[in-house]
Parts: sequence; C-alpha cells; structure tokens
Amino acid sequence: MKTNSEVIKGLYAITDEGLTQEELPGKTRLAIHGGAAIIQYRNKTTDQHQRIQQVHTLLSLCKQHHVPLIINDDTMLAKTTAANGVHLGRDDASIQQARAALGSQAIIGVSCYNDLQRAITAQRLGADYVAFGSFFPSSTKPDTVCAPIDLLRRAKRKLSIPVVAIGGITPDNAAMLIDAGADAVAVIHGLFGQNDVLAAAADYAKLFSEQRYRVAVK
Repeated sequence: MKTNSEVIKGLYAITDEGLTQEELPGKTRLAIHGGAAIIQYRNKTTDQHQRIQQVHTLLSLCKQHHVPLIINDDTMLAKTTAANGVHLGRDDASIQQARAALGSQAIIGVSCYNDLQRAITAQRLGADYVAFGSFFPSSTKPDTVCAPIDLLRRAKRKLSIPVVAIGGITPDNAAMLIDAGADAVAVIHGLFGQNDVLAAAADYAKLFSEQRYRVAVK
C-alpha cells in the first residue's frame, strides 16, 4: 500500500462548479481515465447538502479507480463524507485541527503560495504535501501571488514531502515545473475547461512519463 506521500504524484485534478456543474461525475471519470492521479473536490457556492451528495458520488468513483479524493478547505466535509483528506489554505483549519478531526491516515495538503518557510513549518506540523503557486497567470485566481519556478528547486532541497505546483498550468508549460521538482501539477481550467477532458488529462499525465525518461538518460 502506498503512503500518503507516495500517492501525491502526477496530475492533480481540481474540480470547479463553474466548469463541471451537473457533468461533475462524468468529467471526473474522464479525467481519471486520462491519467489523473489525485482528485480534489472544490466547490465554493453549492449548499452543504448538495456538496455532501457530490462528494459521496465522487468518492465512489475514485474508490473504483484507487484514486484519492481530497476536499478543498472544508475539514468537516471531509470528515462527514470519509474522504481521503483535505487541502488547507491560509484561512482554513490548522494542520493540527485537521489531523485531530480526520485521523492519522488522512492526506493533508497545505497551500504555501510563494512562501518556503510556510512549507517547512507545514512539514514539521505533519502535512503530507505542500502546494506552491501561482506559477503562471490563473483564470481561477487572477489576483493570487506569483511564485518563481526556482522556488520548486529550493523546496525540493529543503523538504522531504511532495511538492505540488499550481496556477495557470498547461501541457505546454508544465514540463518546466516537473523538471524543476514538482511531484504533481494541480490543474483546474486546463483540464475541466477543455472540450476533451480525457485528452487533456492524458496530455498532462504523459509529461510525468517523459520526465522519468529524461532523468533515466541523464
């Protein structure tokens, strides 16, 4: 069985209610079939009852394909639905609170923006992975902070947990992030905003196979 750290590798697909709507299960299934290794449920607008229903639907789908389902921001939603974990932002529950609520087996990720020290602290407090970004202009969060690509290299020297890159990532610019040390790339619009979700997912997923080849032949 893989550890929490070992599952954070590859295409990290993040859902968005504005892009998926009633197509959420179908588009998520296509993302997984295309190679998504992690799914994060992100929904900022729907009422709690519907969110619980959607998470249960996605959790059933993810279990079929042995893909972890992580909840954005909401520790209690993750606990209520028995999802695999939660991703925490600056204004969310602390790592300690999330761990107490979800248990030792839960995957806990933390947004660290462009702050390496925040990531070092998150690792010390028990986070299973950290995320940096935005590396490129993001349509989801146009006002977010910018992160330099070299941050990934510095993070890999300081951290032992996986590093996720996020923000405006496309198949054309993802390779440079992977080569700089990103263990996973988190994508919203570049995946669920595309006409062919399956093909888009495959385009991202193959970059990780290509990266392994580049490392092998060095």
